[in-house]
Amino acid sequence: MQETKYILDTMWLLVTGALVMWMAAGFAMLEAGLTQTKNTVTILTKNLVLYAAACIMYWLIGYSIMYGQGGAFMGFGFLLNGMSDGNHALMADFFFQVVFVATAASIVSGAVAERMKFWPFMIFTVVLTAVIYPIQGHWSWGGTALGGIMKGFTDFAGSTVVHSVGGWAALAGVIVLGARRGKYGADGRVHPIPGSNLPLATLGTFILWLGWFGFNGGSQLALGSVDDVNAVARVIVNTNMAACAGALVAMLMTQLLYKKVDLSMTLNGTLSGLVAITAGPNYSGIGVAVLVGAIGGVLVVLAVPLFDRIKVDDPVGALSVHLVNGIWGTLAVGIFNPAVSFLGQLTGVVLVGVFVFAASFITWYVLKLVMGIRVAEHEEMEGIDRHEFGMEAYPEFRPGYMPG
Repeated sequence: MQETKYILDTMWLLVTGALVMWMAAGFAMLEAGLTQTKNTVTILTKNLVLYAAACIMYWLIGYSIMYGQGGAFMGFGFLLNGMSDGNHALMADFFFQVVFVATAASIVSGAVAERMKFWPFMIFTVVLTAVIYPIQGHWSWGGTALGGIMKGFTDFAGSTVVHSVGGWAALAGVIVLGARRGKYGADGRVHPIPGSNLPLATLGTFILWLGWFGFNGGSQLALGSVDDVNAVARVIVNTNMAACAGALVAMLMTQLLYKKVDLSMTLNGTLSGLVAITAGPNYSGIGVAVLVGAIGGVLVVLAVPLFDRIKVDDPVGALSVHLVNGIWGTLAVGIFNPAVSFLGQLTGVVLVGVFVFAASFITWYVLKLVMGIRVAEHEEMEGIDRHEFGMEAYPEFRPGYMPG
């Protein structure tokens, strides 16, 4: 019986990990659809290689920092040495965890799109996935609770540990980097830079929605008992319903505020519901999940123009989706689950946020001083694809294009 449970638990992590890995395609399509065609090759390349870099760096040191033996601040180890199997295979656990790391890096990619150099971004990705993400993960999921300071903090699948971490890192990068040229006028007016391919962005959203069933469902970490199966069913249903609520409420909000339905905002409303429920899809009934997702839909519609008002340029709305709703979802657990302390949740949000933002800001600033992180003005105007990659995603769209 124990052997059967071990097999089922291991296979569940592998299958759901594969679903989460597929979310990399969702991020790539979403970002490519919400940005300009002249930067599509850059977007696609970043999303491919950041996944590869995250896997290598997390294998080298990240996993051991996050789950290895050590102090309250961080673990120690190298190449998974000293790690052991638990209720499932160690390799399955590593695979499931590494795809979460890549998700955090993907969040950063969208927020700094269309004006950042490729290589500084890749160097930051290495630092984020090898050091910054694993250290804060050690506090939350590594069992140390930062020496007891974060005792009681609960984050089932990563509203804070994954999504807010990506959001804080992205916010630091956007502040150091600055806005896209032409986004904000001298008079303070916001000049919209519309996405190039909403069908692609919609496809990306559906891919992410599907992958989220693995993201949250797999975080049960087990499927070998009746209780585990029932818990997984609850998690997946609540995840789906929160996404539905986020989509519908965001759609209604845009109709009320702008007198028209905004598709891109509705897509982000869907993702906001998913991010918000990620901290606690396991404890509530469907009604609470719908409420959490609905509030997520409200928050994203309000947050996008708020960031524009303070001239924080985020081409895909990553900060509004992942940072704002990562915070909301984490605090919501302390509001709706009587077994969880709201103060404990708030403490976790603040400590993780301060650490990740500070570490990311320092990293971005050092990169800016050493090698520069922003492309030249003419490269930004003509498109990063042509200058950094020597190719275009849609060359036949150029006037007068003839092959050969």
